[in-house]
Amino acid sequence: MDSKTPTRIAYLVGRYPKISHTFILREVQALRELGVEVDTFAIWPTPADELLADADREEAARTSTVLPLRVGRLVRSHLAALAASPAGYARMAGHALRTSRPGLRGKFLAATWVAEAPILWRELRRRGIRHVHAHLTGTAPAVAMLCTEFANSADRGGGHTWSLTVHGPSEFYDVLNQAVAEKVRHADFAVAISDFGRSQLMGLVGEEHWDKLHVVHCGVFPAAYEAVSPDGRSGAVRIVTVGRLAPVKGHALLLEAVHDLRGRGTEAHLTLIGDGPKRDELERRAEELGVLDLVTFTGAVGQDEITRHYGGADLYAHASFAEGLPVVVMEAMAHGLPVVAAGVMGVGEIVVDGENGVVVRPGRVDEIVAAIERLAGDPDASRRMGDAGRRLVEREFDVRASAARLAELFARYAA
Repeated sequence: MDSKTPTRIAYLVGRYPKISHTFILREVQALRELGVEVDTFAIWPTPADELLADADREEAARTSTVLPLRVGRLVRSHLAALAASPAGYARMAGHALRTSRPGLRGKFLAATWVAEAPILWRELRRRGIRHVHAHLTGTAPAVAMLCTEFANSADRGGGHTWSLTVHGPSEFYDVLNQAVAEKVRHADFAVAISDFGRSQLMGLVGEEHWDKLHVVHCGVFPAAYEAVSPDGRSGAVRIVTVGRLAPVKGHALLLEAVHDLRGRGTEAHLTLIGDGPKRDELERRAEELGVLDLVTFTGAVGQDEITRHYGGADLYAHASFAEGLPVVVMEAMAHGLPVVAAGVMGVGEIVVDGENGVVVRPGRVDEIVAAIERLAGDPDASRRMGDAGRRLVEREFDVRASAARLAELFARYAA
């Protein structure tokens, strides 16, 4: 670790740890391995039944949460803030209202930020932490921004900084209500997980802010994954996909692909790993298509178990309509699986058509079917693509390299 890197920083996330955000946990672990002391904070606690892996449970035990609000802590934090800087407190409240989305709901949300920011400020001050890094959209970066702004008012020496990682795509769907540009302008630096993401941020802020926009990939620990060993498959093509069962993930396309493959004489079995609001609808759709016997819905699966599903697959399919840079694709590639993926947003920065997978146009069931047939009919090409994918992950998506890059940024902006 660089001698100028802050030895203690805070990570703030809306909910942490969370099964769909294991990439943040990996990043924290890799930073700690480099010697950066990372104190993790969450706005909301994660329900115990959603902590599915040992690493999640261990991390939850060491994570401090802002909510639920406790009256004593709330009063003490706000009295301390008012005593430290009445003017700074007023500016913080005003900034929250200006940043909020329109309407009563937006103003109420801004009021919750004002309630939460002094609680975080007081705890950071107690621990001697002067830099906060926020992940994802919504409340966490808003509270980090307000907390840091107030800390610099309350501390005559200043020197408090903050940064954020923007993932997409949700931030780019709602840039005004999420106040993405406002947060990026006020941050000391901003990270995008893909070049696509950085380009979107460049379009939201003036050229004077471009130098503080950086690309740092999410990543995996490649050594933790075993490459899939071909077993001379003679039965159904085994397809796996991982993701929250939500409309934007396009899972219904994969159900239709399994149906069309059967009609063309190719048996395929699809395993959908994850849970979400669309599960019941997807199960009904599989029944309507007559492929319920060819589809397995596993529900949410922890990292301790998910390796088994990757190891039992022939290929990974990703039909999402919008993505930042999907970590699940990195995981599949780390296992040596060839990938069929819709070429949306940042996907082209990891899936190279014909090299480590097949890129299809978004929403095209016919192209998904053709890609699966292509891979199923050419085991040698599938193996070559799987090997190429693993090499790419080792070279460009190792979380240890991403953590080292983040440590450099903390040293530059926060030390």
